[in-house]
Amino acid sequence: MGQVVKVARRQKIKKRSKARGQGTAEKPRLCVYRSLSQIYAQLVDDNNGSTLLAVSSMSKENKALKGSKTEVSRAIGKQIGEKAMEKGITKVVFDRNGFRYHGRVQALAEGAREAGLVF
Repeated sequence: MGQVVKVARRQKIKKRSKARGQGTAEKPRLCVYRSLSQIYAQLVDDNNGSTLLAVSSMSKENKALKGSKTEVSRAIGKQIGEKAMEKGITKVVFDRNGFRYHGRVQALAEGAREAGLVF
């Protein structure tokens, strides 16, 4: 499968999944992006078009995280879950952004669930 085909496939899935789950202020969308070496997660309110929270493995506080990429992803999930709970957000809509629910994306979701988020 060529790179262009993979990107087109992910964009098609992303469009389909975004149409299903819109985030609100009470139940924001937990959007995940996975690059080759990093992982990013943010809570988005689609009604206002704003990001409520954002956590990534690139931030200064997370640069020191050691372990495999999957372990780092689980830690990022826990971190975004804890920050969301501090803001009073308990329910979210999970948006895997066209990525398969496997590996690092799954680890991030499980970490967020461990922190108390419901989706």
